[in-house]
Amino acid sequence: MIIRTVSKNPRTTRGDLVNDLQRDGTKVTKATISNTLRRQGLKFCSARRVPLLKPVHVQARLKFAREHLDDPEEDWENVIWSDEKNSTRRVWRRKNAELHPKNTIPTVKHGGGNIMLWGCFSAKGAGRLIHVKERMNGAMYRQILSENLLPSARALKMKRGWVFQHDNDPKHTARVMKQWLHKKHFKVLDGRTCTIGG
Repeated sequence: MIIRTVSKNPRTTRGDLVNDLQRDGTKVTKATISNTLRRQGLKFCSARRVPLLKPVHVQARLKFAREHLDDPEEDWENVIWSDEKNSTRRVWRRKNAELHPKNTIPTVKHGGGNIMLWGCFSAKGAGRLIHVKERMNGAMYRQILSENLLPSARALKMKRGWVFQHDNDPKHTARVMKQWLHKKHFKVLDGRTCTIGG
């Protein structure tokens, strides 16, 4: 029953299994469940996130990669990358099965997890990591950048003219966001990256 349940829904927790078995009149511990699943070659791992991409997104990413294929390595050392992520979910899976659709979480840009985080990093290390307590919107995103991006760049000792990269999330590409970036003297490159001048 344990193996059947986990095969059908890899996100089933040990607590779920304990409760299901108890309802059927069988009392087991979480340790027994873990041992049973491990004997079957199943480990409780973080679900791999895979982008929920449409063909147009795939083409845009390929175009971006080809355009920057010959960029010098030093250029990439001058980039701060950022993104927002939801909390990690875990699945029971066999070795080398991390990309099976049942074991992945398609990433979408409208939330879904219990904890939302914004963070940034560069080749020099990690910048600030911020817990976003409410649903992320454009105004909140601008506030997060306002309060955390420049302090992160200073702490990372980024060179003058460093580059900020964020993805094509609608919050990032909205007209009001582009106006804010312009007002703050950000130069937007090919819809995917923003350069901070001066």
